[in-house]
Amino acid sequence: MSGKITIFVLLLFLPISSTSSSDDVLLLSKNETLASPGDVFELGFFNPGKVSNWYLGIWLKQDPDRTALWVANRDHPLLGSHGTLRFFNSNLILFDRNNNHVWSTSIDGTVRRDVVVKLLKNGNLVVKEAASDTNQFLWQSFDFPTDSIFSGMKMRTGTGNKLKSWINPNDPSTGVHFLGVTEEISGFWFYEEQEYGTEINLVDLWNGYSFGDMPPIFQVEGDTSSQQQSLVMTTNHGKFSRLRLGPEGIYEVYTWFSKHREWNLSWSVNDSCFLISSCKSYSFCSAYTTPRCNCIEGFSQKLDITWTGCTRVTNMSCSQDRFTTLHNMKLPNVRDVQVSWSSDLQNCEENCLANCHCTAWFVESEEERHGKCVTWYGELEGMRNYTFGGHDLHVRIAPTDHGVVDKKTKNRNIIIGFSIGVSFFLLVSFIIFRFWKRKQKQSITIPEPIVTSQASIMNEVVISSKRHTLGDMKTEELPLMDFEAIAIATNTFSNTNKLGKGGFGIVYKGRLIDGKEIAVKRLSETSSQGTNEFENEVSLIARLQHINLVRLLGYCVNKGEKMLIYEYLENLSLDSHLFDKSRSAKLNWPLRFDIAKGIARGLLYLHQDSRFRIIHRDLKVSNVLLDKNMIPKISDFGMARIFGRDETEACTRKVVGTYGYMSPEYAMNGIFSVKSDVFSYGILLLEIISGKRTTGFYKSCDDLSLHGWVWRNWKEGKRLDIIDPIIKDSTSSSLVFKTHEALKCIHIGLLCVQDRAEDRPEMSSVMVMFGSETMILPEPKQPELCVGRGPLEPELSKQGDDEWTVNQISRSVIDAR
Repeated sequence: MSGKITIFVLLLFLPISSTSSSDDVLLLSKNETLASPGDVFELGFFNPGKVSNWYLGIWLKQDPDRTALWVANRDHPLLGSHGTLRFFNSNLILFDRNNNHVWSTSIDGTVRRDVVVKLLKNGNLVVKEAASDTNQFLWQSFDFPTDSIFSGMKMRTGTGNKLKSWINPNDPSTGVHFLGVTEEISGFWFYEEQEYGTEINLVDLWNGYSFGDMPPIFQVEGDTSSQQQSLVMTTNHGKFSRLRLGPEGIYEVYTWFSKHREWNLSWSVNDSCFLISSCKSYSFCSAYTTPRCNCIEGFSQKLDITWTGCTRVTNMSCSQDRFTTLHNMKLPNVRDVQVSWSSDLQNCEENCLANCHCTAWFVESEEERHGKCVTWYGELEGMRNYTFGGHDLHVRIAPTDHGVVDKKTKNRNIIIGFSIGVSFFLLVSFIIFRFWKRKQKQSITIPEPIVTSQASIMNEVVISSKRHTLGDMKTEELPLMDFEAIAIATNTFSNTNKLGKGGFGIVYKGRLIDGKEIAVKRLSETSSQGTNEFENEVSLIARLQHINLVRLLGYCVNKGEKMLIYEYLENLSLDSHLFDKSRSAKLNWPLRFDIAKGIARGLLYLHQDSRFRIIHRDLKVSNVLLDKNMIPKISDFGMARIFGRDETEACTRKVVGTYGYMSPEYAMNGIFSVKSDVFSYGILLLEIISGKRTTGFYKSCDDLSLHGWVWRNWKEGKRLDIIDPIIKDSTSSSLVFKTHEALKCIHIGLLCVQDRAEDRPEMSSVMVMFGSETMILPEPKQPELCVGRGPLEPELSKQGDDEWTVNQISRSVIDAR
């Protein structure tokens, strides 16, 4: 929206007599606006999408985009910015450049004296008699909302003040979608309407605090006894918010962040269930299942090619029928519904059971609506299942169908189970056969490296053409590199080529004869990564190919030497950037966001998409490397473990990993699973956002842990304080910093570091959270544990700045504080 029209007020809140045309007063013309007390709202002209049409509207004065909260002449635009707003004969009237009447408040022509026009501090444009009560208005904009209502506005029944969508984002003309409130059936219903009543859909019933899973942004106002009630929009978590009906009929909640002067999307109805208008008879939609439409217990899918709903497994027997309860439901469409009052709410079920045509019942609690019993007759349609919110719906089923699921689903599950069983049997048979064949062959050991002349080494790295075995591990997929070639490439392991040092040994930079740069991980004799870990890393990473995993080029075994040769990554490890004052300034928000998503993609590949299910067990910032394009690559698979596809968790008495990144169940009980990696990823994500080391918290435990510190600030409403000031305050990054993305990442991080493994999402869900703009994330639970070092001090080996790694310690000595 254009910001070229500047603000100048000619006249504010003057009492006006409307007895003659001489009292005609000019309020606004070209390049002028009217501000509310406190400079919160502003009335003026704007042109959405920089088109030639101009409109009179209201917006937040701090909003640089002039996002319209209300539009006066939505269906009669000004052709150009030459319009004037006058106050004449007790009416606000908008004229175009030719002095034609474009819009007015249309107050009746009764003669009134001492009439004033005001833009109130809540954004309400009003016309009132100066001496009248404050809330008695001749006209107010709050009675005529356009596509939005915001904090302080009311949604009333029977007054026609429903939301009307824009035609498109650049045209505020009245669209085809409407959203209103009715109380004709039972309580407040949100309803959708298209084309002025050609299609009406009751969206959801007010449950005392919200509609469905919408945030609790409304409260009931008015006298219950007189039925003069309305819904008043409140703040969203203490912040100014608005509910907007979009051009496509999607309604969303936006929250205003004054610090960044932007509107952020905080909730939307737009999900896969919204796109499915109805799952038809006796079925409900769930955004978290595949397929989306599900039959109710006691019903099965109709025998059609396309989904046409469900039918009863067994016909009702009337008096002997039972009810199955569906939780967190959007109630069925209101068709053939009866509402009754009952002093004993338990009678609702009995009344429904007594009528053989009653198919479902629902009770509004006595505290909320004084005991209304709602009963449905006929087929049930239009239902959906929420993660939270909604209502308990009781659906009638035959007594023999209690616990009966969709027959097609049951048969499909039997077929899948049988297929899995056969596949598993064949796989086990193949493994046994291969093992037997292997035992028939003599194990081939790795030969001593051939000492060649420097000239031959300069030609190429010597690679054995034979198939090698490292213990029982076949390495035909990975070349055995010559020790002399590696020594020459690293300038005989010169200190000038040293890239870093850890508990495993030293990493050197090298350059092969063909010019290819490599990174050589040379394990020391006292390395925490022994022969088993070395074999493990070679066998695993040789068979893994993903853009977010480091690539292993070869290995070298020479007497007591064990070396791994990786691709060289120019930007080293993530921690060398994240915790360095000069380098961290270059990690702007889009870069950090991309790095976080890249690591998640790599971890998802290990857990789900690779040939094996792999648990990394030592994911941390120092084990994430960055290439020349700052693409993250997970490295160091020495501690990784392969899981079977049907294996969910394992237990070990040798706990390995790094403090600050270890999940509670792993640190204390030696239990690890994909959820252990999810915990480590959550800590890593919080480090990326905050710029703080998790190990720094473990040294003091003042705040228990990094995620404990994040949680405290999150619950105290200091969420922006969690974000690294460098990405918020630096000029280079603030231009592209997106607050809602950072807050979503913090939310995801807290979900990943929950104490109970079953509460943490899988990496597939994390990727969905990253990619969705409308998904409502569950509330994280408060972390309770802090794993202290205590008696483990002698067992720790220091790897770098404030980084401590556990080296194969018995879990029985771990101290949980």
